Formats: sequence, structure tokens, C-alpha cells
Amino acid sequence: MDSAILSLLGAFLLSIMGLFVFIWSMRKGLLVENPRAASVIFARGEIGQADDPALHEAGRAHLQSAAAEPGDAAHAADPRELEQRIEADRSSAFPVFMFIAFAILWLVLGSVAGLTASLKLHMPDWLVGEAWQTFGRVRTMHLTAVLYGWITNAALGLIVWLLPRLLRTRLIGAPWVMLGGAFINIAIASAIGAIGAGWSDGMEYLEMPWQIGLFIVVGFVCIIGPVLYTLVNRKVESLYVSVWYLVAALLWITLLFLVAKLPGVHTGVQQATTNWWYGHNVLGLWFTPISVGAIYYFLPKIIGRPVRSYNLSILGFWTLAFFYGQVGGHHLIGGPIPGWLSTLSIVQSMMMIIPVAAFTINMAGTMQGRMHLALHSPTLRFMMFGGLMYMLSSVQGSLEALRSVNQVAHFTHFTVAHAHLGAYAFVTMVLFGAIYFMLPRVLHWEWPYPRLISLQFWLAAVGILIYFVGLSIGGWLQGLAMLDASRPFMESVTLTIPYLQWRSVGGALMVASHLVFAGHFLAMALRFGPQRTGAALFAPQSSQALEIAHGK
Repeated sequence: MDSAILSLLGAFLLSIMGLFVFIWSMRKGLLVENPRAASVIFARGEIGQADDPALHEAGRAHLQSAAAEPGDAAHAADPRELEQRIEADRSSAFPVFMFIAFAILWLVLGSVAGLTASLKLHMPDWLVGEAWQTFGRVRTMHLTAVLYGWITNAALGLIVWLLPRLLRTRLIGAPWVMLGGAFINIAIASAIGAIGAGWSDGMEYLEMPWQIGLFIVVGFVCIIGPVLYTLVNRKVESLYVSVWYLVAALLWITLLFLVAKLPGVHTGVQQATTNWWYGHNVLGLWFTPISVGAIYYFLPKIIGRPVRSYNLSILGFWTLAFFYGQVGGHHLIGGPIPGWLSTLSIVQSMMMIIPVAAFTINMAGTMQGRMHLALHSPTLRFMMFGGLMYMLSSVQGSLEALRSVNQVAHFTHFTVAHAHLGAYAFVTMVLFGAIYFMLPRVLHWEWPYPRLISLQFWLAAVGILIYFVGLSIGGWLQGLAMLDASRPFMESVTLTIPYLQWRSVGGALMVASHLVFAGHFLAMALRFGPQRTGAALFAPQSSQALEIAHGK
């Protein structure tokens, strides 16, 4: 029997098995809604209280007024549970600040390198005096800085801050977490220097030499230990879905990176297969669960309402874990790999619609009648934008895996546009929102200039939309031109020039947003601007009552 038929039949049988498991779980009551688990992110009495630390006092009052609904309780949240949350925040403050500071540093450096690479696509004679200034090296330094420097540091900061909160316990082993962060950032700096000098392993997203990659693995291991020990010593009975996403993502990325960087093991066609097994999974099993887990916490927390369906969130987690593993093979359609592998990848890419639909339905239900709150809450604006882009990028990715679409879009700028829709419009925007929420709790200082948050959002949002639309159109036209045997290849290159120029315009707006973001962060860290009542950390113990009164 043809291998493609076997793989399709296998996927069908797995779906049937999943259907019977679903029916069995319904009969056993395993999927009965669990409002207690959905409400674990709130202290008792806190449901109905909107929360956005990025706002000043008047802004929080306006948000609360807009979020209020008939039947909301007027009593205060349980002070004992608020104390637990504040103590958890205090225990993670130093590691979180370290990760966020490194993340913002690499974001600025990486985005400047990215804009430089973008400009060189339509200005190829600019900056050619040194080998490290060539497009190939500058782009690869950009990838390493933003994927590992920015997103990974910000994701680790999010994990270290959010888990103690959700588990209502102190972070155990904070010095080990900081040691792990030091190893990871030493590796990032060393990798960027090595790539600039021409020392690279030559695999997409895995360019750093394996000798440097060892520091990444050691760093993750140093962080995993305290995270798991904190999880074991939790003080909550129900694990909120964000805990599932965050802990699983940390374990997944460590295993993925370790296997992908094994020296001397992956060669020839197997190297390409492993490369895209890792390349797609670093997005789907590291960046995506971190961002989805963040949305599942911050979005309900900001509006003061539990997630609409806790079971849908769990369904989304397990289907993501089950279906995503072999999605990367669709990047090798037409390459020298077994036909069943690419077909299996296409099938699993289409099955990814299930976790995306579960997330989208859940978030739409949670926000039903509350969309207007985005006008009041800048953090909510980032989360809603990121959630919408998750749906769009995932659906586009599933369609792009189809052979008919892949034939046109592959090896074009269309794929670059899609990658930025996921890694920037979805993941990075969510991380921006998370940092805006977290830092006032970490630094005991509110954002000094709230209007800069809105400015940064619009610069980033408009920039990525110009970038995505321009490259998508130009990439599709490029693919059609390359498939037309009557047109010379250079025509497919020249027709993309206007769209590459629009890419640079969008990229320049994104860089401007990052500079605003970094400047605002420095102003906050250096205590510029007006001092207001903040919530939580780097604060003396005597401020405990103030934190309970004003912070959540």
C-alpha cells in the first residue's frame, strides 16, 4: 500500500481513537467544567476586579468602571491570599528583572541587525567593507539575537514570575535560575560573535556552534530544577492551564535543542529533516505554549473574569502537544525525503486547526461583551492583538503546508512574512503585554509615562502589518514568476524590490517601537517620572500593607 495512504489512514485511525476517548471521558465526567480550576488565578473575592498595572490610578478606575457587571461583589479580596501572591512575586523579582533586562538589550540589538539586513536586500552595496557586514551574517546574528536573546529571555522571565504566582509558593532555588540565565546569555553573546566571525553550524535557527550550544543546555537544566521543585512544593490543589503550557514548554525546548545540536549525528538528508523538525518545533513547542499560556493568564486577570471554558483550554494543550511534533516536514516538500514524511506533516499541519479553534472559541467566549475594555487597558490590547494573530498565523501555516500553496510560496518572501506573523505579531506582542503587566510588580514602580505604551503598541502593530502585507504580496508574485518558465529568473527578483522597500518601512517602525520600549524601561528602572503607588517587589518588608491595599 502507498505510504501516503498509510499515513493518512494512520491519522484517521488516531482521530477515531481520540473520538472514542472523548466519548469515554464524557461518560466518566472527566470533561465536566471545572470552575474551581478556572478561578485559581484569583484570590477569593477578587473575581470582578479588573487589574492592569500598566495604568495609572485614574486609568485603573476607568477600567474597573468599564469592566463592572451586574451582580459583582463589592467585598475586598482575601488578604491572606494576596499576601501569598506578593511573597511569591518577591521571591522571583531579581531573576525576572535579569531576564527582562537581557531580553530588551537583545531586542534592540537584534532588531537593528534585522533592519540592516532588510535594507541590504534592496541596497546590496551598503555596508560591504567587512565580512561580518554581509547579509548572510547580519541576518543570522539578527535571528540569534531575537529568537534566543529576546524571546527566550522574555519567556524565561515570564515562567519564573508566573509559576510562583499560580502555585502560590515562593520560587525555590532563585540563585540557580540566575546562574542558568547567565549561562544562556553568555552563550547568546558568544554565538553572535562567532557567527559574525564566520563560525557557524549552518542550520536554520541552529547556527550557533554546538560548543556554544552546550551553555544553552546547561542554562536550561539549571532553570528546570528550581521550576520543578517549586511545582512539587505548590500550595494549590488545582493546576491552572498556564502551568501546563509553561512547564511543558521549558521541558520541550531543552529536549529539542539538545537533540538538534548533537554533534556528528545529523548528516545529509537527515540533517535537513532534523533541522526543520527543530525549526518548526521551536515555534510550536516553545514560543507558542509560552504565549498561549500567558494569554490564558493575563487576559482573564485583566478583565477580572475566569476563562470561559477550562476544558477547552486543556483540550488545546493536549492537541497542540499531540499534533505539532512533525509539522516541520512541510518545509521539505519536493526535497529528497520520503513521501510519507511530507504527507504526514501536511496532515498534522491541518490537524493543528483543532487547538487553534479551541483557543479562539475560548477567548472569544471569555471576551464576549467585553471587547471595549481594550480601549482602557494597554496590556489587554497587546494580548488581544497577539491572540488574533495566533489564529491568523496558525490558519495560514496550515494552508501553507498544502502542496498547491507550498509550490508557489516556498523559497519566497511569503514564508518570511508568515514567520514574522507568528514570531512577532503573535509571540512578541504577547510578551510586550506581559512585561508591561509584570514590571510594576517587580520594580515597585509604575510605568512613568503611560502614553508611551500606546505609542509603542501602534508603532509595532502598524509596522508588522506593513511588513506582513508587503512581503506576502511580493512573495506570492515572486513565486508565480519563478514558476513561469517563460520569464527569466531575474524578473522574479526585480519585481520584489518595491515590496522589500515596504518591508524596510515596516521594519523601521518596529525598531522605533523597540527604542520607545527600551527607553521607557530604562526610565522606569532608573526611577524617572512621577512616583505612584506600585504593587510589589524590590520593596522593603514595611511596605507589605501598602502592597496588599493597592496591589493584586
